[in-house]
Amino acid sequence: MNGQKIGFIGIGNMGWQMAGHLARAGHAVLAYDVDAALCARFAKEFSTRQPAALGDLAQSSVIITMLPNGAVVRQALTEGGEASLANTLAPGSVLLDTTSSVPDGTRELGALLAKRGIGMVDAPVSGGRVGAVDADLVFMIGTNDEWALERVKPILSVMGKRMFRLGPLGAGHVMKSMNNFVSGAAYAASCEAFIIGQRYGLDLQAMLDVLNVSTGRNFSTERTMHRIVKRTFDDTFKLGLFTKDLKIAADIANAAGVAAPISHLVHEWMAEARDALGGEGGHTTAYKYWEKRAAGG
Repeated sequence: MNGQKIGFIGIGNMGWQMAGHLARAGHAVLAYDVDAALCARFAKEFSTRQPAALGDLAQSSVIITMLPNGAVVRQALTEGGEASLANTLAPGSVLLDTTSSVPDGTRELGALLAKRGIGMVDAPVSGGRVGAVDADLVFMIGTNDEWALERVKPILSVMGKRMFRLGPLGAGHVMKSMNNFVSGAAYAASCEAFIIGQRYGLDLQAMLDVLNVSTGRNFSTERTMHRIVKRTFDDTFKLGLFTKDLKIAADIANAAGVAAPISHLVHEWMAEARDALGGEGGHTTAYKYWEKRAAGG
């Protein structure tokens, strides 16, 4: 299915890589971002046309969103009233949302688009920027439209190697939030262990080496905690976005009527660090705040 007209909205750290893979695979990609300079650079690098406005993506057969949250996704599809993408995309087109979004909002947007004959697939990702660069993302998929899923599978296969169908529309976003919660909990626990161990005179690199060959091993110890050991804190996943993702997980638990003390505690702990440091730095910077707090600062 090469040669599809794809409108890609949001070409930041993740989106640029994903859209680039699609352009190299032979798809006609129009990449839009609120940063016009970024759009111009993408168009030049991949020899594509630069859209002047969201409305220029209306001729696309598939719209892909990689945005900060579901509210921004809805805005991108509905702003402009009668001239919005929701009203100008052709029936039979598909919205593929790879954003980390609130499931209820996803289902509401999907119902709105369905009235126009537009399908929707939620397929949030895991793998981070490295997975995006290597086209090795994991997609967690929810949809009510089997035809829409079949339409986007070849596109997903260009950007990643693993796809998991979780259920109806919104199920992918539920799974992504649960994955983020587990990941966040492991990160927070690893940081706390570092702070306690250091108080007892343990060397952080030695701790990390032990964790990574023991039962405490997790994604953070393998991929993230070395930045804390080196005091570089130079990752690309913003603290504000990490905190947002953890809130989605806590809110989902509330909506399901599930007592979920760990998810709420992890979110509150991360939110406290974000409020103290701001949300624009990498999420590993939270360690600086927790470290200072433990010292009574």
